[in-house]
Amino acid sequence: MRSLSIVCLMLGLLCRSTAQPVYTGNPGRWPVGTFEATWHDARRNRDVPVKIYFPSGPDAPARSPVILFSHGLGGSREGYGYLGEHWASWGYVSVHVQHHGSDDDALRTGGRPLRNFKKAASDPDAATNRRLDISFAIDRLTELNSDPAFSLHGRLDLQKIGAAGHSYGAFTTMAIAGARIPVFGPEPKYRDSRVKAAVAMSTPTTSGNDTDAAFDGVKIPVFHLTGTKDELPGWRRKGGTEAIVGDTKAAERLRPYQHTRHAPAYLLVFAGGDHMVFSGRLTATRATDQEFQARVLSSSTAFWDAWLKDDAGAKAWLENGGFSAVLGKFGTFEHKTP
Repeated sequence: MRSLSIVCLMLGLLCRSTAQPVYTGNPGRWPVGTFEATWHDARRNRDVPVKIYFPSGPDAPARSPVILFSHGLGGSREGYGYLGEHWASWGYVSVHVQHHGSDDDALRTGGRPLRNFKKAASDPDAATNRRLDISFAIDRLTELNSDPAFSLHGRLDLQKIGAAGHSYGAFTTMAIAGARIPVFGPEPKYRDSRVKAAVAMSTPTTSGNDTDAAFDGVKIPVFHLTGTKDELPGWRRKGGTEAIVGDTKAAERLRPYQHTRHAPAYLLVFAGGDHMVFSGRLTATRATDQEFQARVLSSSTAFWDAWLKDDAGAKAWLENGGFSAVLGKFGTFEHKTP
Protein backbone atom coordinates (compact mmCIF):
# COMPACT_ATOMS: atom_id res chain seq x y z
CA MET A 1 0.00 0.00 0.00
CA ARG A 2 2.86 2.36 0.85
CA SER A 3 4.57 1.62 -2.46
CA LEU A 4 1.34 2.42 -4.32
CA SER A 5 1.12 5.75 -2.52
CA ILE A 6 4.71 6.55 -3.46
CA VAL A 7 4.02 5.69 -7.10
CA CYS A 8 0.93 7.92 -7.07
CA LEU A 9 2.92 10.70 -5.44
CA MET A 10 5.56 10.42 -8.15
CA LEU A 11 3.04 10.26 -10.98
CA GLY A 12 0.81 12.93 -9.44
CA LEU A 13 -1.58 14.17 -12.05
CA LEU A 14 -1.71 10.84 -13.86
CA CYS A 15 -3.13 9.08 -10.80
CA ARG A 16 -5.72 11.79 -10.28
CA SER A 17 -6.78 11.79 -13.91
CA THR A 18 -7.55 8.07 -13.95
CA ALA A 19 -9.66 8.12 -10.78
CA GLN A 20 -13.42 8.04 -11.31
CA PRO A 21 -15.61 10.46 -9.34
CA VAL A 22 -18.27 9.14 -6.98
CA TYR A 23 -21.68 10.78 -7.18
CA THR A 24 -23.69 10.20 -4.01
CA GLY A 25 -26.51 12.73 -4.29
CA ASN A 26 -24.83 15.07 -1.82
CA PRO A 27 -24.61 18.79 -2.65
CA GLY A 28 -21.62 19.98 -4.63
CA ARG A 29 -18.96 22.44 -3.57
CA TRP A 30 -20.73 25.73 -4.29
CA PRO A 31 -23.39 27.57 -2.29
CA VAL A 32 -26.50 28.32 -4.34
CA GLY A 33 -28.08 31.67 -5.16
CA THR A 34 -31.50 32.18 -6.71
CA PHE A 35 -33.52 34.94 -8.29
CA GLU A 36 -36.77 35.23 -10.23
CA ALA A 37 -37.68 37.19 -13.33
CA THR A 38 -40.49 37.50 -15.83
CA TRP A 39 -39.40 37.88 -19.43
CA HIS A 40 -41.75 39.10 -22.16
CA ASP A 41 -41.76 37.54 -25.61
CA ALA A 42 -43.00 40.37 -27.82
CA ARG A 43 -43.38 38.10 -30.83
CA ARG A 44 -46.04 36.02 -29.04
CA ASN A 45 -47.13 38.76 -26.58
CA ARG A 46 -46.47 36.25 -23.84
CA ASP A 47 -44.84 36.50 -20.42
CA VAL A 48 -42.42 33.75 -19.44
CA PRO A 49 -41.66 33.60 -15.68
CA VAL A 50 -38.40 31.92 -14.64
CA LYS A 51 -36.56 31.02 -11.46
CA ILE A 52 -32.79 30.75 -11.79
CA TYR A 53 -30.48 28.72 -9.55
CA PHE A 54 -26.76 29.45 -9.85
CA PRO A 55 -23.45 28.59 -8.12
CA SER A 56 -22.32 31.48 -5.94
CA GLY A 57 -19.50 32.38 -3.58
CA PRO A 58 -16.06 33.90 -4.13
CA ASP A 59 -14.77 30.85 -5.99
CA ALA A 60 -17.86 30.29 -8.15
CA PRO A 61 -17.12 29.11 -11.70
CA ALA A 62 -16.27 31.86 -14.14
CA ARG A 63 -18.62 30.20 -16.66
CA SER A 64 -21.26 27.53 -16.14
CA PRO A 65 -23.25 25.26 -18.44
CA VAL A 66 -26.98 26.06 -18.50
CA ILE A 67 -29.95 23.74 -17.95
CA LEU A 68 -33.49 24.73 -19.00
CA PHE A 69 -36.10 22.92 -16.89
CA SER A 70 -39.75 22.43 -17.90
CA HIS A 71 -42.31 21.60 -15.20
CA GLY A 72 -45.16 19.10 -15.37
CA LEU A 73 -48.84 19.87 -15.87
CA GLY A 74 -50.03 22.22 -13.12
CA GLY A 75 -46.54 23.13 -12.01
CA SER A 76 -44.66 26.41 -11.82
CA ARG A 77 -41.16 27.87 -11.68
CA GLU A 78 -41.19 27.17 -7.93
CA GLY A 79 -41.37 23.41 -8.40
CA TYR A 80 -38.53 20.87 -8.62
CA GLY A 81 -36.34 23.05 -6.46
CA TYR A 82 -34.38 20.03 -5.22
CA LEU A 83 -33.04 19.62 -8.78
CA GLY A 84 -32.18 23.27 -9.30
CA GLU A 85 -30.44 23.51 -5.92
CA HIS A 86 -28.39 20.39 -6.52
CA TRP A 87 -27.35 21.08 -10.10
CA ALA A 88 -26.34 24.63 -9.19
CA SER A 89 -24.22 23.36 -6.30
CA TRP A 90 -22.35 21.26 -8.88
CA GLY A 91 -21.61 24.24 -11.10
CA TYR A 92 -24.66 24.60 -13.36
CA VAL A 93 -27.08 27.46 -13.92
CA SER A 94 -30.54 25.89 -13.76
CA VAL A 95 -33.33 27.96 -15.29
CA HIS A 96 -36.82 26.78 -14.33
CA VAL A 97 -39.37 28.02 -16.85
CA GLN A 98 -43.07 28.46 -16.09
CA HIS A 99 -45.50 27.74 -18.92
CA HIS A 100 -48.73 29.75 -18.86
CA GLY A 101 -51.68 27.68 -20.06
CA SER A 102 -50.48 24.48 -18.39
CA ASP A 103 -49.19 25.86 -15.09
CA ASP A 104 -50.79 26.09 -11.64
CA ASP A 105 -52.75 29.24 -12.57
CA ALA A 106 -54.52 27.45 -15.41
CA LEU A 107 -55.67 24.69 -13.08
CA ARG A 108 -57.23 27.09 -10.58
CA THR A 109 -59.44 28.82 -13.13
CA GLY A 110 -63.14 28.20 -12.47
CA GLY A 111 -62.53 26.08 -9.39
CA ARG A 112 -62.69 22.73 -11.21
CA PRO A 113 -59.11 21.43 -11.18
CA LEU A 114 -59.74 18.00 -12.70
CA ARG A 115 -61.64 19.46 -15.64
CA ASN A 116 -58.92 22.08 -16.04
CA PHE A 117 -56.23 19.38 -15.97
CA LYS A 118 -57.87 17.59 -18.87
CA LYS A 119 -58.45 20.80 -20.83
CA ALA A 120 -54.86 21.99 -20.41
CA ALA A 121 -53.43 18.59 -21.31
CA SER A 122 -55.35 18.50 -24.61
CA ASP A 123 -54.72 22.11 -25.68
CA PRO A 124 -52.39 22.10 -28.73
CA ASP A 125 -51.56 25.79 -28.27
CA ALA A 126 -50.32 25.09 -24.74
CA ALA A 127 -48.11 22.30 -26.07
CA THR A 128 -46.67 24.50 -28.81
CA ASN A 129 -46.07 27.42 -26.47
CA ARG A 130 -44.18 25.21 -24.04
CA ARG A 131 -41.59 24.37 -26.67
CA LEU A 132 -41.38 27.99 -27.79
CA ASP A 133 -40.97 29.14 -24.17
CA ILE A 134 -37.76 27.12 -23.88
CA SER A 135 -36.24 28.48 -27.08
CA PHE A 136 -37.28 32.01 -26.13
CA ALA A 137 -35.59 31.54 -22.73
CA ILE A 138 -32.37 30.55 -24.51
CA ASP A 139 -32.67 33.64 -26.72
CA ARG A 140 -33.18 35.83 -23.66
CA LEU A 141 -30.26 34.29 -21.78
CA THR A 142 -28.06 34.93 -24.82
CA GLU A 143 -29.01 38.61 -24.76
CA LEU A 144 -28.56 38.95 -21.00
CA ASN A 145 -25.20 37.19 -20.96
CA SER A 146 -23.84 40.17 -22.91
CA ASP A 147 -25.52 42.76 -20.69
CA PRO A 148 -23.23 44.17 -17.94
CA ALA A 149 -26.30 44.94 -15.84
CA PHE A 150 -27.29 41.27 -15.66
CA SER A 151 -26.24 39.64 -12.39
CA LEU A 152 -24.81 36.62 -14.24
CA HIS A 153 -23.21 38.70 -16.99
CA GLY A 154 -20.63 36.64 -18.89
CA ARG A 155 -21.05 33.60 -16.64
CA LEU A 156 -23.29 31.51 -18.90
CA ASP A 157 -21.60 28.95 -21.14
CA LEU A 158 -24.21 28.91 -23.87
CA GLN A 159 -22.26 26.43 -25.96
CA LYS A 160 -23.21 23.85 -23.30
CA ILE A 161 -26.96 23.87 -22.85
CA GLY A 162 -29.09 21.04 -21.48
CA ALA A 163 -32.87 20.63 -21.37
CA ALA A 164 -34.79 18.70 -18.73
CA GLY A 165 -38.38 18.14 -17.70
CA HIS A 166 -40.88 15.93 -15.96
CA SER A 167 -44.12 14.52 -17.42
CA TYR A 168 -45.52 17.29 -19.65
CA GLY A 169 -42.08 18.84 -19.24
CA ALA A 170 -40.52 15.64 -20.57
CA PHE A 171 -42.86 15.89 -23.56
CA THR A 172 -41.51 19.42 -24.06
CA THR A 173 -37.94 18.21 -23.64
CA MET A 174 -38.30 15.42 -26.18
CA ALA A 175 -39.73 17.87 -28.74
CA ILE A 176 -36.67 20.05 -28.23
CA ALA A 177 -34.44 16.98 -28.58
CA GLY A 178 -35.98 16.18 -31.97
CA ALA A 179 -38.72 13.62 -31.32
CA ARG A 180 -41.56 13.65 -33.83
CA ILE A 181 -44.75 14.56 -31.96
CA PRO A 182 -48.02 14.53 -33.95
CA VAL A 183 -49.47 17.69 -32.38
CA PHE A 184 -46.55 19.61 -33.89
CA GLY A 185 -47.02 18.22 -37.41
CA PRO A 186 -45.21 15.55 -39.43
CA GLU A 187 -41.69 16.93 -39.04
CA PRO A 188 -39.54 17.39 -35.91
CA LYS A 189 -39.38 21.13 -36.59
CA TYR A 190 -39.36 22.07 -32.93
CA ARG A 191 -35.91 20.69 -32.27
CA ASP A 192 -33.52 23.32 -30.90
CA SER A 193 -29.97 22.59 -32.03
CA ARG A 194 -28.52 24.74 -29.24
CA VAL A 195 -29.47 22.03 -26.73
CA LYS A 196 -26.69 19.44 -26.46
CA ALA A 197 -28.10 16.91 -23.95
CA ALA A 198 -31.43 16.20 -22.23
CA VAL A 199 -32.96 14.57 -19.16
CA ALA A 200 -36.55 13.34 -19.54
CA MET A 201 -38.48 12.07 -16.52
CA SER A 202 -41.77 10.21 -17.01
CA THR A 203 -42.14 10.96 -20.71
CA PRO A 204 -45.86 10.67 -21.66
CA THR A 205 -47.02 8.56 -24.56
CA THR A 206 -48.50 10.06 -27.69
CA SER A 207 -50.03 8.38 -30.71
CA GLY A 208 -47.36 7.37 -33.17
CA ASN A 209 -44.43 7.38 -30.75
CA ASP A 210 -44.14 3.59 -30.69
CA THR A 211 -41.88 3.44 -33.76
CA ASP A 212 -38.22 4.06 -34.44
CA ALA A 213 -39.14 6.78 -36.93
CA ALA A 214 -40.71 8.88 -34.17
CA PHE A 215 -37.30 9.25 -32.53
CA ASP A 216 -35.00 9.29 -35.54
CA GLY A 217 -34.66 13.05 -35.16
CA VAL A 218 -33.12 12.67 -31.70
CA LYS A 219 -29.40 13.19 -32.23
CA ILE A 220 -28.31 14.27 -28.73
CA PRO A 221 -27.74 12.14 -25.60
CA VAL A 222 -30.92 11.70 -23.54
CA PHE A 223 -31.24 10.26 -20.03
CA HIS A 224 -34.72 8.76 -19.44
CA LEU A 225 -36.02 8.18 -15.90
CA THR A 226 -39.21 6.39 -14.91
CA GLY A 227 -40.56 3.74 -12.52
CA THR A 228 -42.39 0.44 -12.66
CA LYS A 229 -45.56 2.14 -11.34
CA ASP A 230 -45.21 5.35 -13.33
CA GLU A 231 -48.73 5.85 -14.68
CA LEU A 232 -50.04 9.27 -15.75
CA PRO A 233 -50.84 10.19 -13.12
CA GLY A 234 -52.80 7.13 -12.00
CA TRP A 235 -55.98 9.05 -11.12
CA ARG A 236 -59.21 7.31 -12.10
CA ARG A 237 -62.85 8.09 -11.39
CA LYS A 238 -64.21 6.09 -8.50
CA GLY A 239 -65.33 2.71 -9.75
CA GLY A 240 -64.22 3.46 -13.30
CA THR A 241 -61.37 2.44 -15.54
CA GLU A 242 -60.95 5.63 -17.57
CA ALA A 243 -58.05 7.84 -16.52
CA ILE A 244 -59.02 11.41 -15.67
CA VAL A 245 -55.94 12.82 -17.39
CA GLY A 246 -54.11 10.79 -20.03
CA ASP A 247 -53.53 7.09 -19.85
CA THR A 248 -49.80 6.39 -20.16
CA LYS A 249 -48.86 2.98 -18.82
CA ALA A 250 -45.55 2.44 -17.08
CA ALA A 251 -44.29 0.19 -19.88
CA GLU A 252 -45.03 2.89 -22.46
CA ARG A 253 -42.58 5.25 -20.78
CA LEU A 254 -39.78 3.01 -22.04
CA ARG A 255 -40.58 3.80 -25.68
CA PRO A 256 -38.31 6.84 -26.14
CA TYR A 257 -35.30 4.84 -24.94
CA GLN A 258 -36.23 1.70 -26.87
CA HIS A 259 -36.72 3.54 -30.16
CA THR A 260 -33.69 5.84 -30.04
CA ARG A 261 -31.23 4.72 -32.71
CA HIS A 262 -29.03 7.70 -33.54
CA ALA A 263 -27.82 9.03 -30.19
CA PRO A 264 -26.53 7.75 -26.84
CA ALA A 265 -29.44 6.89 -24.55
CA TYR A 266 -29.70 6.00 -20.87
CA LEU A 267 -32.59 4.45 -18.94
CA LEU A 268 -33.19 4.39 -15.18
CA VAL A 269 -36.27 2.49 -13.94
CA PHE A 270 -37.03 2.66 -10.23
CA ALA A 271 -38.49 -0.51 -8.73
CA GLY A 272 -41.92 0.55 -7.46
CA GLY A 273 -41.33 4.18 -8.47
CA ASP A 274 -44.45 6.11 -9.43
CA HIS A 275 -45.17 9.39 -11.21
CA MET A 276 -44.77 11.64 -8.19
CA VAL A 277 -41.28 10.46 -7.22
CA PHE A 278 -39.71 13.07 -9.50
CA SER A 279 -41.84 16.09 -8.59
CA GLY A 280 -42.62 15.55 -4.92
CA ARG A 281 -46.02 14.85 -3.38
CA LEU A 282 -48.83 17.05 -2.15
CA THR A 283 -49.54 14.44 0.52
CA ALA A 284 -47.23 12.49 2.81
CA THR A 285 -44.04 11.18 1.23
CA ARG A 286 -43.36 7.49 0.83
CA ALA A 287 -40.52 5.58 2.42
CA THR A 288 -38.54 5.23 -0.81
CA ASP A 289 -38.97 8.79 -2.09
CA GLN A 290 -35.79 10.06 -0.46
CA GLU A 291 -33.77 7.10 -1.74
CA PHE A 292 -35.10 7.54 -5.26
CA GLN A 293 -34.51 11.28 -5.36
CA ALA A 294 -30.93 10.88 -4.10
CA ARG A 295 -30.30 8.62 -7.07
CA VAL A 296 -32.02 11.03 -9.45
CA LEU A 297 -29.55 13.66 -8.25
CA SER A 298 -26.45 11.49 -8.45
CA SER A 299 -27.17 10.01 -11.88
CA SER A 300 -28.41 13.21 -13.54
CA THR A 301 -25.40 15.17 -12.28
CA ALA A 302 -23.04 12.55 -13.65
CA PHE A 303 -24.93 12.68 -16.95
CA TRP A 304 -24.61 16.48 -17.16
CA ASP A 305 -20.92 16.29 -16.23
CA ALA A 306 -20.33 13.68 -18.92
CA TRP A 307 -22.14 15.47 -21.74
CA LEU A 308 -22.02 19.18 -20.86
CA LYS A 309 -18.60 19.30 -19.18
CA ASP A 310 -16.99 16.56 -21.31
CA ASP A 311 -15.91 14.75 -18.14
CA ALA A 312 -14.65 11.30 -19.15
CA GLY A 313 -14.55 10.16 -15.52
CA ALA A 314 -18.23 10.99 -15.04
CA LYS A 315 -19.15 9.14 -18.22
CA ALA A 316 -17.15 6.09 -17.12
CA TRP A 317 -18.77 6.13 -13.67
CA LEU A 318 -22.21 6.27 -15.23
CA GLU A 319 -21.63 3.60 -17.86
CA ASN A 320 -19.19 1.17 -16.26
CA GLY A 321 -20.96 0.15 -13.08
CA GLY A 322 -20.37 3.08 -10.74
CA PHE A 323 -23.97 4.24 -10.75
CA SER A 324 -25.38 0.72 -10.84
CA ALA A 325 -23.56 0.05 -7.56
CA VAL A 326 -25.10 3.18 -6.02
CA LEU A 327 -28.53 2.28 -7.42
CA GLY A 328 -28.46 -1.16 -5.83
CA LYS A 329 -31.86 -2.74 -5.17
CA PHE A 330 -33.78 0.42 -6.00
CA GLY A 331 -34.02 -0.15 -9.73
CA THR A 332 -32.31 -0.99 -13.00
CA PHE A 333 -30.05 1.06 -15.23
CA GLU A 334 -28.90 0.54 -18.79
CA HIS A 335 -27.45 2.52 -21.66
CA LYS A 336 -26.76 2.16 -25.36
CA THR A 337 -24.71 3.87 -28.02
CA PRO A 338 -25.61 3.89 -31.72
